[in-house]
Amino acid sequence: MSKFVWYELMASDPVAAARFYGDVIGWGAQAFGADYTQMLAGGQAVAGIMPMPDKAKSMGVRPAWVGYLGVRDINAALDELRAAGGAIYRPAYHVPSIGWMAVVADPQGAMFMLIAPEGAGELPNLIDPGHIGWHELYANDRDAAFEFYSGLYGWTKAGAVDLGADGIYQLFATGAHPVGGMMNKPAHFPAPHWLYYFNVDDVVQALVRAVAGGGKMLNGPEEVPDGSIIAQALDPQGAVFALVERKK
Repeated sequence: MSKFVWYELMASDPVAAARFYGDVIGWGAQAFGADYTQMLAGGQAVAGIMPMPDKAKSMGVRPAWVGYLGVRDINAALDELRAAGGAIYRPAYHVPSIGWMAVVADPQGAMFMLIAPEGAGELPNLIDPGHIGWHELYANDRDAAFEFYSGLYGWTKAGAVDLGADGIYQLFATGAHPVGGMMNKPAHFPAPHWLYYFNVDDVVQALVRAVAGGGKMLNGPEEVPDGSIIAQALDPQGAVFALVERKK
């Protein structure tokens, strides 16, 4: 079973991005190497912020969050992904003391990362403030997307929600409990993509801080069936992110 184990923002201005997310989510920050910043929740590193690579800038890539799926063997995982119709944007490369990584996409074009980490690491926390509490995939074909991720990574269905005109929202689990959902993307979304939800104590107040820091509200706040409050927003550099306030 492969799970999301890390999250990373490629930013045009990493210093400003770290300041923005620190204010909005309550993250602390610490330098990790010359040009990488780890964001901390309760003293635990939960995400990283790095400069947008020059090659990505030249290709017109915009700042964006990406999630890492943990695997045991990077080469075997890449072979399996390719055989299942996925794409490899950057083959396996090694980061000392961290592990082997690769930049990939599912057959519908939603990008993510694979990592075969060195060392056991810590299990991700889906509940406490500052941690990533939900993973949402907007797909061209929700059912085909689920078959891809379940076939490669062992994910299971965990119920579904009928959104009416917006279709079915398929919950998925990477263990005992749901950790995300998949749906067919709205027509105005340019391409399939993953969206990550950051836990906060109060979504409304977090949005106030986001707007005050130069961000923009996209959707919400709204209550979802489990009683949580969610919202989606755009940071000042153009990266989409989401917030979730758990039902008390």
